[in-house]
Amino acid sequence: MDKNIGTQGSPKYYAMEVIKALIIALIISLLLVLLSAFLIKTFNWGNECIPIINQVIRTLSILIASLLSLKLSGHGWVRGTIFGMVYAIFAFIIFSLLGGGFTFDITLLNNVVISMAAGLVSGIISMLIRRN
Repeated sequence: MDKNIGTQGSPKYYAMEVIKALIIALIISLLLVLLSAFLIKTFNWGNECIPIINQVIRTLSILIASLLSLKLSGHGWVRGTIFGMVYAIFAFIIFSLLGGGFTFDITLLNNVVISMAAGLVSGIISMLIRRN
């Protein structure tokens, strides 16, 4: 039997941290998308800045949610990577529903890879901050 069952080091608690981070990141993303839409409309920025803004929003959401949620010690890079992948999938679903259609192309793969990389780095940063 696993000695960690029921303790804070168990996979159950790690999964709960990832779910908490996912909810926080999606809320932050939705708020930042609304803010960026307002800024794009107000300052009459062109459509070429939208992909850059989307990647900044994605990365910031993952970083902030990781810092707020990933508090248990150990395996931060694994939890961060998994969180980044799960976030990318859920963000794709939510924003596709809001946008009116699903488009499966290389952009989706790009977003998943970037989100996983952002999660990996954010998970490591979270563990380093907790250690100190």
